[in-house]
Amino acid sequence: MNPIVLIPSRLHATRLPEKPLADIHGQPMIVHVWRRALEADLGPVVVATDHASIAAIIRAAGGTAVMTRADHGSGTDRIAEVLGLVDPELRHDVIVNFQGDLPTIAPHVSRLTAALLRDPEVSIGTPVARIIEPEEADAPSVVKMVGAERSAGRFRALYFTRSRAPWGEGPLYHHIGLYAWRRDALESFVRLPPSPLEQREKLEQLRALEAGMRIDAVLVEDVPLGVDTPADLEKARMLLRS
Repeated sequence: MNPIVLIPSRLHATRLPEKPLADIHGQPMIVHVWRRALEADLGPVVVATDHASIAAIIRAAGGTAVMTRADHGSGTDRIAEVLGLVDPELRHDVIVNFQGDLPTIAPHVSRLTAALLRDPEVSIGTPVARIIEPEEADAPSVVKMVGAERSAGRFRALYFTRSRAPWGEGPLYHHIGLYAWRRDALESFVRLPPSPLEQREKLEQLRALEAGMRIDAVLVEDVPLGVDTPADLEKARMLLRS
C-alpha cells in the first residue's frame, strides 16, 4: 500500500466559529491535527481547505495545503477534489481521511485503521471504541457501529446509527470518524447521490454500505476527542497540556 493522508478543513462551523483557527497553547487547532497526522507516519500529509488563512497557517508551519472549492457538501468531497490535484499520476492507492477536529488522536489509531486495507476485500477501514459511559449509549451525537466480529478486535460493519444498537446485552461500539479509503472506493463514492439511510441518519458512511462497499472496523482503546463546541475545546487544551 502507498497511503496519502488528507485533512479536510473548512473555516466555518456552526457550534464553534472558525474552529480550525481555535488556539490551543499558542497554535491553531489545525496545526495540532496536522502534527498528529505526521506522527502516524503513513505517508505525505496534505490539508485540503476552502480558506486562505488555514492554508497560510499550515504552510507557515512547514506543511502542505491545497485550496479547494468552497461549495463542497462534505469533507469526503473535498479530499476527492484534492486527491486529483496532488496525485494525478495515481501513485497513492490508499487515502486516509484524517478529520480536522481530532487534535488528540494517537498515531497508532491511524496506523491500525490503514492496516485494515491489507485485506483486498475491504473498501473502507475505520476505528471504533467500546462505549463505557452509560449516557453515551443513548446520545445521538455518539455514532454506534453495529458489526459482526470476524476476529479479536476486528469487525465487519453492518450498520451505523445514532440510536442505541444493537438491542440486548453486550458491548456497544462508538464509531470514530477516521477513514482509510481504497482509492477506487473513494472515487466511486463521491459519484453516488446521497442515499436514503444516509439522509435519514445524517451519516455519510451509510451511502457506502447501501452501495455494497465493505467497511471493516478495528477496536482501539484510545478515543480521540472530537472538538465541536467551546467545552470540547477546553477539554482539548487540558489533554494537550499533559
